[in-house]
Amino acid sequence: MTATAAPPPSGGHDLGTVFGSSVAPASAPRPRGRRAGLIWTGVGIVVLAAACTAVQVSANLGYDDALSGFEPAVDGAEDSGLVLDEELAALDGTLAVASGIVEADSGMLMDTASKDALVAAVEEAQTTMTDGAAVREQELPSTGDKPAWAWELFGETAQLNSERDEAEALDEDFDTAGEDAGKSSSAVSEAGAAAVASAADAAAGFEAAHISARNLDIIALRSAAERVQLSDGALDEAASAAYADLEAAASQMLVSEQAELAEKSGPLYGARLEVEEFARSLAPGVLLDFDWSELVNGYGYGDSMGGYATWWYQDPGYATIELSDSVAAYWPGSRSQALVAHEVGHAISVKCDGMYDDSDQANIEAWATAWAISMGFTDAANGTSAYGAPPQSMIDAAAGCR
Repeated sequence: MTATAAPPPSGGHDLGTVFGSSVAPASAPRPRGRRAGLIWTGVGIVVLAAACTAVQVSANLGYDDALSGFEPAVDGAEDSGLVLDEELAALDGTLAVASGIVEADSGMLMDTASKDALVAAVEEAQTTMTDGAAVREQELPSTGDKPAWAWELFGETAQLNSERDEAEALDEDFDTAGEDAGKSSSAVSEAGAAAVASAADAAAGFEAAHISARNLDIIALRSAAERVQLSDGALDEAASAAYADLEAAASQMLVSEQAELAEKSGPLYGARLEVEEFARSLAPGVLLDFDWSELVNGYGYGDSMGGYATWWYQDPGYATIELSDSVAAYWPGSRSQALVAHEVGHAISVKCDGMYDDSDQANIEAWATAWAISMGFTDAANGTSAYGAPPQSMIDAAAGCR
């Protein structure tokens, strides 16, 4: 049967009683639209955070990659810069030596073509030096601390890439300038070595052209020329010093030659030079100085003749022969020739050290007389008149001294 519910009392609620049973009212449903909005908002936040993180990571990685390319580029340029510094310093030193040689040249010895080549090499090297110094003044790029934020990192990354290119360009510039400096230094060295070598090679001819120069000045010239030759193509301070000494010796030879020739001036000038040439022809390779006086050893007046020789056993040995003016006055008489041959017999002892006992004065004079005789000068002025005839054994020994 169907029960009919009684109407609710006034002011009450319908509890929905059925068959006398009580039924709880259904719960109110949640608002579905609001919950979905919150979910999508959360998802958006997560996505945005992930995107920001990705951008930040990407910016960091990009910066790190740029830095890994920038730093080696700068390091390479720094190394090239140091090499350039070394090459420029070497070139500067070479230029200093070469310039000193150019300034010291007097035109007496150095070959003109070699001198011109050296001057040209020096001028070109000076330009290379100036250009290289200008290149070296360029500053290498540098970087600061790594930024924190992505937008800063992107800007610094672009800057690093640009500066990497700049560093690589500087690296090439430094390399090129260093190579140019090295080549220029070599060119100057070669030209300088050739120039000083030409001067050393000319020393022998210079000596032959100035035979009246004093022995010690000639020896100084030979020594300096030998030191230049021993430099073996190197252009350094030692070679420069040797060349300076060579020039100084050549200059001093001219001074002493003029002084010697001035001393020989007068009516007997020509005869004196002939006597000296004759003496040198008897002992080739022996350096001889000559002094002329009215009296030598107390002889020289009238038709008397005087001579005196002093010699030094050195390397090379050398001697000074003093002759009275009368030797030149009676030149080319046989007496004059015989007396000169006797004095040369003393002087040539420097080439024949040990061939006779030179501890005894009588033996010394006998040797000089024997030597003159061995050369074919039989006039008594060969020493026989003053010291007597030497033994044949000494004449034979003296014949081996040439």
